[in-house]
Amino acid sequence: MIRKLLKFLFKTLLCFLVLSILWVVLYKYIPVPYTPLMAIRAIDGDENYKTRHDWVPIEEISPYLQLAVICAEDQTFLSHNGFDQEAIKKALESNKKGKKLRGGSTISQQTAKNAFLWPERTWFRKGLEAYFTILIETIWEKERILEVYLNSIEMGPGVYGAEAASQYWFKKPAKNLSTEQAARIAAILPSPQRYNANPPSSYVAKRTQWITKQMRYFGPFTLENQVKEKKKK
Repeated sequence: MIRKLLKFLFKTLLCFLVLSILWVVLYKYIPVPYTPLMAIRAIDGDENYKTRHDWVPIEEISPYLQLAVICAEDQTFLSHNGFDQEAIKKALESNKKGKKLRGGSTISQQTAKNAFLWPERTWFRKGLEAYFTILIETIWEKERILEVYLNSIEMGPGVYGAEAASQYWFKKPAKNLSTEQAARIAAILPSPQRYNANPPSSYVAKRTQWITKQMRYFGPFTLENQVKEKKKK
């Protein structure tokens, strides 16, 4: 009985590993059409709820927005292997003091969660997130991770991805976003259902100022050049 159970568990685990790897490989080449969060929001939404999601290649997303989300969400994105050790350490220390589970998620971790998983603060889900983060960091390039992130993340009520967000908030394509507009979208990412990019609240306006300042410190940006620089170092 025990041998049968172990055999079943082994086959189940092997099947999961194979299918998950194939899933990640598939998303390396094709657009992510729909995410678990989109499905959850659609189910929970009322009859007027609408999902806005238009996938565009990263070349059609303003470099200002690419830089803004890096400065706002994960300034070590180009150099880490998927995990920010310092942020994880701080999150663990915070969790020891209280009961609420907090994370120190990088853009890679958020991409893994958005593309493959559901939004839940449990150790089991965080474990799966870590697994998928390792997979995408191994199989994808940084450019692909950022491309999927910018096309999948929630950026407003029923709004997913840079193109839909740019059209929703500023009535223009994502490639035409200004520095200010890009920073405003990045500013609402901690809680896109609560905050507005246009018109901005006092909180969003303050956070926008901080993000634009970080963008100036970062300097001129194109992801391709930044990755090349990192590789040289």
